[in-house]
Amino acid sequence: MADEDISRILEQLEKGEIRSAYFEDGQWLPNPFVKEAIIKAFRTGSLQQMGDYVDKHTLPVRQFRAEDGIRFVPAGSAVRRGSYLAKGVIIMPPSYINIGVYVDEGTMVDSHVLLGSCAQIGKRVHLSAGVQIGGVLEPVGQTPVVIEDDCFVGAGSVIVEGILVKKGAVIAPGVVLSRGTPVYDCVNEQVLHPGHFIPEYAVVIPGTRPLDSLGSARPWAHKMGLSAQCALIVKYRDEKTNAGLTLENALR
Repeated sequence: MADEDISRILEQLEKGEIRSAYFEDGQWLPNPFVKEAIIKAFRTGSLQQMGDYVDKHTLPVRQFRAEDGIRFVPAGSAVRRGSYLAKGVIIMPPSYINIGVYVDEGTMVDSHVLLGSCAQIGKRVHLSAGVQIGGVLEPVGQTPVVIEDDCFVGAGSVIVEGILVKKGAVIAPGVVLSRGTPVYDCVNEQVLHPGHFIPEYAVVIPGTRPLDSLGSARPWAHKMGLSAQCALIVKYRDEKTNAGLTLENALR
């Protein structure tokens, strides 16, 4: 893949013409061709001084203008080349948006938020302070983290390893979601095993479960009263939940 091909793909990503993951036939799928181009950009680039920082010459930090319709508040945020931000997106400092990320209209990226490579964020999502969305660049065939429309992710939450959070879900502060973290749906009385998605409009809080509930007996752990982290769906969104999540229009 030639340098001009890589540059063209990065420009298409920035315009939202292509994505590193896409929704088709009811499911999210990775775009390996795009991810391969991103990896190639890292490998072929040479170090270059760019203002106050040094990075590969193929991956400069993005610049924005007022006509882009993006509120990019000063004081320490950075958006890497090859990422797409729709009109109405707000980025509070300091935050970092990595290559291949897609952020749709009206989403707020609050302070100290990290959006890892190729993460897909929907419309009107609120990523609260300190949220970490993990990157999934390799393997190229793995779907990245996807947060669908109208989700709320509470402060300090961590979502990694290609987890899908479906539309309207509420992730409470401090929740960790990974392929190694089971989710207990206390409403429907079932376990969503690692790798499953968070259902639409689910309200998820952090929880714990005994270590001996993981499938093999651990007498010492049980004796010591030890437990492991999990996530709990305690309800599904209702009018009270919606009222509590209303964003002040003045902040936008």
